[in-house]
Amino acid sequence: MAVNTPRIDDRDWSALTTGERIRQIEVEGYLLLPDLLSASTIAELKSLTARFETTPVDYSIHQRGRPNIQFEGGAITELIAHPPTVDFLQQLFGDDITVMTYAYARSEPGHPGISLHADGQPFGSKIFGYEGSCPFLVRVLYYLDDLTHDVSPFKVVPRSHLSMHADANPYRRYESHPEEVLVTARAGSAVLINHRVFHGNFPNAGDRSREMLAIAYRPAWAGPVSEVDEWDPAEIAKLPQSVRRFFRSRNERVWDFGGGNKPPDMASDAAGISPSRWDRE
Repeated sequence: MAVNTPRIDDRDWSALTTGERIRQIEVEGYLLLPDLLSASTIAELKSLTARFETTPVDYSIHQRGRPNIQFEGGAITELIAHPPTVDFLQQLFGDDITVMTYAYARSEPGHPGISLHADGQPFGSKIFGYEGSCPFLVRVLYYLDDLTHDVSPFKVVPRSHLSMHADANPYRRYESHPEEVLVTARAGSAVLINHRVFHGNFPNAGDRSREMLAIAYRPAWAGPVSEVDEWDPAEIAKLPQSVRRFFRSRNERVWDFGGGNKPPDMASDAAGISPSRWDRE
């Protein structure tokens, strides 16, 4: 079997304008936001994740994680409202943003890599539940360790979420792809993924672990097709106000099944769908 040599996307991500960032995640399906977290914040987060009880995935004891960490408190919970990330998501989604999931993952030496897959599955699935059925969702992957060529770098097939071909059925998985891309990042950076893009990661062939915090956000209108569990109101009440605003109903949707061809009070402008959104500074 031929071994792919992936293209390495090591551009200067800090040079992208807001419009270029929007275009990157809308068209290519992924985006890196560099240096979002300070060294002290990373250290604080790692001191908290060190206490987590984790479980291995079904295919490797070297890939471990913990789901549902949104109410852990402290820096873990506060990360949900991290201003630079939220500022960009508001440019991408609009003002109303909903958190859907929050999980911790650790790739240890010997991890074989994650198969290429899509998180967005329109009819739901055993792995992703009905959270994956949201029409739009972005997963923010905060890396607490350097993402290097040998320590589980991110992999992605750019633009795969745009394909209408049967090969793009989001329930399929792939071991690799000849046009996959490898992305590295410094600790404290985040990779944002369109949940329909095919992505995964490469093996951890290094001598250290790589930790990650993954938060899934969606525009408030774009709810799942079937009901998911709501947040615990008692837990929401304990949250700082800066974080609480993201804990809207996980089932909220905004749609109009009976809408007519000429509804009253139609707008004549909408910046969010303007082709010029990619020109923003």
